[in-house]
Amino acid sequence: MNTLLIIGILITAGFTFGELVEKLGLPRVTGYILAGVLLNPGIFHFIPLEFVEATEPVTNVALAILTFAVGGTLAVAPLRELGKGIAFIALGEAELAALAVTIGTLATMPFLIHLEGATFIATYLPFALLLGALASPTDPSATLAVIHQYKAKGPVAFSIMGVAALDDALGIINFSLAVALATILTGHTALYTSSFLAPFLSIGGAVLLGVLFGLAFHFVSRHLYGESEGLLIVLILAILTLCYGIATLLNLDRLLATMIVGITVVNFGHERDRIFRLIENYAEPLVFVLFFTISGMLLDFQILLKYLPLVLLFAAFRSFGKLGGAYAGASLARCSQSVKRYTGWGLIPQGGIVIGLALVMKQNPALASISDILLSVIIGATVIHELIGPLTSKMALQNAGELLKPSSRKHTS
Repeated sequence: MNTLLIIGILITAGFTFGELVEKLGLPRVTGYILAGVLLNPGIFHFIPLEFVEATEPVTNVALAILTFAVGGTLAVAPLRELGKGIAFIALGEAELAALAVTIGTLATMPFLIHLEGATFIATYLPFALLLGALASPTDPSATLAVIHQYKAKGPVAFSIMGVAALDDALGIINFSLAVALATILTGHTALYTSSFLAPFLSIGGAVLLGVLFGLAFHFVSRHLYGESEGLLIVLILAILTLCYGIATLLNLDRLLATMIVGITVVNFGHERDRIFRLIENYAEPLVFVLFFTISGMLLDFQILLKYLPLVLLFAAFRSFGKLGGAYAGASLARCSQSVKRYTGWGLIPQGGIVIGLALVMKQNPALASISDILLSVIIGATVIHELIGPLTSKMALQNAGELLKPSSRKHTS
């Protein structure tokens, strides 16, 4: 089967399933993953395994665009207006979720996973650190769909979306640190000064590289004023692929670098609103279909079924951290009672960037012994979170009294 035919089948299947599940009230991303599952070479052998193994360049470009878009949510002025409540809640729920999953995994993993030659330092600890970091991000699209569908307005809806603007960024930073530490632990590298500094050099270099490419985009785009939107998209892709590629070449954190490009552009860039609108309207739909459908095709069902208890425990520990952390952060910021009680429930959905982080980890040879298990756990948990997330979000907004009554929705539509 030729490559173009496979790509056509992949896009068609992802689009079709995305529209079908959307009609059922579920996020499209769930349909994309289900399409990938049906096309998975491990099930029907319809798509050659060689094609799936060769999709790394596609997923890397998709990740560069996704992380750029995440950075684009972090404009300084709006974040300053959101106040300390949003910052406290985001820090609380992201970090407590990471901590809860890390500790919970360390406590249960030795009883659930028996790997040949596994040790606490070289296997269980790096696995727990990485899984904990992957618990931080939230997928706000499911909650946003509920908010738009029911025209929800109020402090809880506002807090959920404000926290989501910071959530993925915190997750990427947590993941960057976890990968650097896990690479040292799995490599049995002694903690010399150079080894200790390696994570900080990787992250610091990524920040510097991202700022440089963000400023370069700013200066080049100034000379494209009035040019077609298509030309701007070409420039965005050129900047992001160059930044991602150079970060890979220099062994810097690739996702953090492209996220910093987005942060730089949104705070200093020319026509920043237009730039991120182009990404949202024209690039993201195709990126989402390709990225999540391929993710479903990469799922190893033997590993998933073998470690299903770990998937369920991850979902439970993460939910505990999200709910407890959001409540604690809201309490410290002295937010209203409704924000304390219900904001965390809107932060349960997970998808998007977390699968991208797991795919990047799979490309790291130092983590080969645990990456397949982590990827399968994350994709399995994503399906669970994307299914229950809209329900918990609706429940939270309804209990907070921020959903319009049916008659009011008809009147305002």
